[in-house]
Amino acid sequence: MRRTLSHCVLYTVLLVQLFLLTVHVKAGVVDDFNHIERCKDSLYMGTPPRGYLSSSLKKICQRYEDKPRFVSLYDPQKHIPVYSAYTFKKSDGEKRVDFPWMFEPQLASDKGSSNMEPFPQSSHMHKNFEDTQAVLEDYADVVQYERGQLNPDQHQADPLDKAATYTLTNVVPQIKEFSVGPWAVHEQLIRKRLNNYCRGTAYIITGVTTSGNMIRRDNLDRVAIPEYMWTTYCCTDFDHNAPYSVRYKFPVFGAYGLNDRVNNNMVEVPVKNLEKFLRGRMDVDKNFQIFYNDCVAD
Repeated sequence: MRRTLSHCVLYTVLLVQLFLLTVHVKAGVVDDFNHIERCKDSLYMGTPPRGYLSSSLKKICQRYEDKPRFVSLYDPQKHIPVYSAYTFKKSDGEKRVDFPWMFEPQLASDKGSSNMEPFPQSSHMHKNFEDTQAVLEDYADVVQYERGQLNPDQHQADPLDKAATYTLTNVVPQIKEFSVGPWAVHEQLIRKRLNNYCRGTAYIITGVTTSGNMIRRDNLDRVAIPEYMWTTYCCTDFDHNAPYSVRYKFPVFGAYGLNDRVNNNMVEVPVKNLEKFLRGRMDVDKNFQIFYNDCVAD
């Protein structure tokens, strides 16, 4: 009887270990953000944007140092994220520049590490995974573009959360004048707004639309250049005594801007207006929705 009981206990332990191993292995590229560790914690109500039609897009649970940091929906053909979703952390807005750029091993092979990893120093090694994602060489000779983070370093506080934003699966080519101008100003505006008036968790989703323009390397289309960049936040627990000029932009508000040298001012709009704007510029269905229930608490 004791032997039978001990065998049952051992079998149960093995099953649990196998389950945990399976969860760990799957936490890079995943089938569903809702079922892997704490990936869903980056999403309001654990729910990603709905309505994207392409079946080739990859869901990435962005893990760094064995911990999920944020999520991205990635296009392995255009070699850019369609969006990144993250929780905003109150910060001083300082940007770190001493982190290495990283890549996602599981886009290249499902046997790859579930953590993002720094690019190998040998550029020859980059050929092992450049079919499925951007590599450093794609950005090497394009001085007119910045590596624009969809989840920006400045919206994180913990050094490891900040480090995790330096993966090329979180990056799109931004026209320099737009990146350091209207886009950077808007990132700081939102940082200060959420620092000052969001009392609970703020969820942010930032994404792009494309129109066919590409960065080329060795006579090949390599990285899609966004036409528009958009962003929106959701914070249901906010300061109801805030000035009306700010209060009406809670619990949810969005913005978009043209990724260009001119006519690139950021336009702030209600989330419904943003969704309508994006439906005409992205491969989504009529039910496209960024936040669950448009960030209206049940």
